[in-house]
Order: sequence, then C-alpha cells, then structure tokens
Amino acid sequence: MRDRRGGTPRAAKNFDVIVIGAGPGGYVAAIRAAQLGKKVVIVERENLGGICLNWGCIPTKAMLRSSEVFHLMHRAKEFGLKAESIGYDLDAVVKRSRGVAKQLSSGIGHLMKKNKIEVVMGEATIPAKGKVTVKTEKGSEELTAKNIVLATGARARNLPGLEADGDLVWSYRHALVPPRMPKKLLVIGSGAIGIEFASFYNTLGAETTVVEVMDRILPVEDAEISAFAKKQFVKQGMKIMEKAVVKKLDRGQGKVTAHIESKGKVETQEFDTVISAVGIVGNTEGLGLEELGVKIDRTHVITDEYCRTGVEGLYAIGDIAGAPWLAHKASHEGVMVAELIAGEHPHPVKPESIAGCTYCQPQVASVGYSEAKAKELGFDVKVGRFPFIGNGKAIALGEAEGMVKTVFDAKTGELLGAHMVGAEVTELIQGYIVGRTLETTEKELMETVFPHPTLSEMMHESVLDAYGRALHY
Repeated sequence: MRDRRGGTPRAAKNFDVIVIGAGPGGYVAAIRAAQLGKKVVIVERENLGGICLNWGCIPTKAMLRSSEVFHLMHRAKEFGLKAESIGYDLDAVVKRSRGVAKQLSSGIGHLMKKNKIEVVMGEATIPAKGKVTVKTEKGSEELTAKNIVLATGARARNLPGLEADGDLVWSYRHALVPPRMPKKLLVIGSGAIGIEFASFYNTLGAETTVVEVMDRILPVEDAEISAFAKKQFVKQGMKIMEKAVVKKLDRGQGKVTAHIESKGKVETQEFDTVISAVGIVGNTEGLGLEELGVKIDRTHVITDEYCRTGVEGLYAIGDIAGAPWLAHKASHEGVMVAELIAGEHPHPVKPESIAGCTYCQPQVASVGYSEAKAKELGFDVKVGRFPFIGNGKAIALGEAEGMVKTVFDAKTGELLGAHMVGAEVTELIQGYIVGRTLETTEKELMETVFPHPTLSEMMHESVLDAYGRALHY
C-alpha cells in the first residue's frame, strides 16, 4: 500500500501480538504479553488508557471525590469543626479531574516504553487474518502477527430522540466537562454511570430527577441493596421515578421538555439539562470483523470463555466482548489472553466472581449472586445482614447508614454472593472476592480474625448473622 504522500509501499512490520485498543484490557494484555517474551504492538485511535482513564472510571471518581469533600464540609459542625462560606468552583473541579486523567494516561505511555511495546496511533482495520492496517497522520502502516487482540471498548448508546448534543442533552463525556452547572437535571438511566452523575450533581445542588425503565434503580444489584440506596438518595433530595420511560425530549431555548410515561400516563416536566445514561454499544464498526467471519450479537463480539472469537488467532476482550462492562474484567481478560497466547494454561474469567462497584453516595458494591438469583438457580440459601449502625468505626466516622448482606449455600457453606451499601464498601468488597476465589466457606470466614475497630468487622458479623451467631446487633 502506498502512503498518502505517494511514497513507495511500506514494508509490513511483523509482531507476535497486535493489540487494538489501549484501554485497561488492551494495555494490560500488551504488557503481560511483553513480559512473556512476545514482540507486541498496540494500536490506539484516541488516547492511551482508553475511555476508563480518560473519560470514565478515573475522572468520574475524581469529580465524585470533590463532591464528597463538599458534602463533608457541610457536615463540619457534626465533627466539632467550623467551615464557613462553603462553596465550589466547578471549573476547578473539572480541571482537577482532567489533570488526574492526564497523569494516568501519561503513565501508560511510560509503561509501554518500559516494556518495549511499540505504539501506533491511528484507525485500525483487519483486512485479513493476521493482518492489520492502520491509518495514521503520516499515512498507512501494515502490521502482521499470528495473534490479534481486539480491545476496542464501547461508547454511549444513543436512543432515537434522546441523542446527546452537548448543550441541553449530555452524554457521560459532556457531563465530565460540563459547560455549566445544571439547575434542574434529568438523568435517564440508573445504572452505575447514571447514578454516579446524579449523585455528583445532586450533591453540588442540582435539583435532580432519575428515570429508570426497570422496577428499581441499580437494577443489577440485590433488590434489598437497591431499596436501601434509593431511600438514601431520596433523603438527599433526589426524585426517583421507576418503571418510567422518557418517550420524547422537546428541546427549546435553554430548556428541555421531557415526556415521561409512568403508570400508564405521560406527563411533561421541564429541565435545563439532561444526562442520557441508557447503556453502551460495542465499537465493532469499521474493523472488518464480519468479513473475517466474526459473530456479532447486538454490537458485541461473541467469544468463548477464553475470549476466542472462533477465527484463529483473533481474540476479543473487555466491553466489546460483552457484560459485565467493567475495566477490571477487561484487564483480567487481557492477562488471560496474553498467557494463553504464550502457551500457558490460565483459568477462564468467571463473570459471577467479578465485583461491581458504584461510587455514588452511599457507595454500592457486590459480587456473586443476589439472594433472588441464588434462589432462582435452585440454591437453598442462608442470608446474613449487618447494619452500619452496629459498627463502632462507622459511627465514629459519622457514616452509620449502610448494610452488608451475605448469601450462602445452606448445604455446602459456599459464599454465593455479597452485597453492600455504605461508606467505603467499594474497598471492602475485595475481601469477599478473595473468599470466592479461594472457594471459602462460612467456616473460614467465621474463624478469620477481623481487626477492630474497622468497617471490615461488619463483613464478619454478616457471615455470623447468616448462621444465627451475630455478636453485636
């Protein structure tokens, strides 16, 4: 192929592994493959670190931290402190968030150099098995490798009539660099993305309404946890509309009229800003996957448990390969695929052992089966619960609203699921994840000595409660 400047065709560069997409799954796959002695190139069309580092996980957590501190400042009197004339600078909040994202994205570049991974910035296509063409600013590059890893991620779903325009209707990207502070905000969708933005803007003073089509918010969580979280959000001033659908948005001068169907009736409400958080679609277009024989279902590549697409030497990891759409799932798949390519024998990733974390206020975290799902699968269950109000550290922190819930197989003692809502539960959940990975039963968890005073003691008490042995509540 001649480059766009009309020079002689460039010779193809040969590698052991080509990774397309430099999000968490992609760059981790590249690093692990390089550690295992493979010659690796990574192709990225936008930013190293992908959506997670630049427009997702990291910058949203930086913004949420600002709103959390703002919330705590308003509670200063509770802690014997004085804080007057409390306010915020939205531009400064956003600037800090973007700075955090930039710092981490730059760090990925350092990791690529450290591991001798070549980076090619541009748009990739796969014209044939083992071949990748990249359109760059300087022309085209031809790359070949026996193994290609697709890690192209996903983007926000746009529903007809609810499309983001960056002015009145925002996607997650617009919400991360807002042109203004919303006064009256509508958030469509109550998954992790929707609830996190609702929590951030509500805390900073926006009059916030959340509309969810399912019968409860945070629909992937245990029903009891969803109900608890809803009560806290309502207490904070949010309006929650469940089993409701935004049918249409009429955009006017500085306002949006939303037509919301609920309980068989359509009502109209005016907002100055709408955030659409109605899911994601995989970035499968333009790669040439269909021509290669890759099977795609609703924008996501179909793979087996080892992320193999069915086309020899072609793997798909992360969001493009389907749920759960989580950065840590993508990273683990990246490691697994790299080790598979290197001839090792990794364990497949088990979706039911991957935790979900939502960084709203209060935080929500879970791993494994909900109580309802466990029963649906035929398990005879034992369920334990422990409230934050019964924990000394939670009370000392001023964070007495929350609960820990555990679900066990009554016959074997297997930990089937763990579900939490409250302060710092996104950090606590890892204890149960390790437990599930080690195939721990209630016996080992009961015999584990948890340090005092810590929030983690509630994890112990919830296990004890499942067997009628709770000590402190």
